[in-house]
Amino acid sequence: MELFRPDAGLFFWMALTFGVVLFLLWKYAWPFIIGAIHEREHYISDSISAADKAQERLKDIEKEGSELLAKAHEEQIRILQEGKIIKDKTVNEAKQIAKEEAAKIVEEARRTIRKEKEEAQDSIYRQAAELSIELAEKILRRELSDRAAQNELVERMVNEIKSTKH
Repeated sequence: MELFRPDAGLFFWMALTFGVVLFLLWKYAWPFIIGAIHEREHYISDSISAADKAQERLKDIEKEGSELLAKAHEEQIRILQEGKIIKDKTVNEAKQIAKEEAAKIVEEARRTIRKEKEEAQDSIYRQAAELSIELAEKILRRELSDRAAQNELVERMVNEIKSTKH
């Protein structure tokens, strides 16, 4: 058990060695250790400040991104509305032009139909007149083949003309 109870000489030399080591550490090593700790402390605080600044900048960037996204969305809506207005205007213009063209075509068709109708009527009148003349000619040839019948027909026509004028 002597290990657990040191004698006074050993205790003295251990205390002296501990004091010398402590003095040497305090004189030469301690300033470097304290300096390294202060340097590390500054480095950590600078890093924390930089991280805080980066985080604030990131928040600013996110805010700017959100604003840009909102502006882009508004611009998209505006462009779509303008596109719809332009589309509606173009469609209306096309409809109007189509109506005008259709009206012109209908009017031209009516003129053509009217002209063809008049030509058909003229043709029918001509044919009817030709048929009437041919018929009258055949009737007159038969009835006027004799001289007495001719005189009687002339008298009858003259009387009819006189009666219609009065």
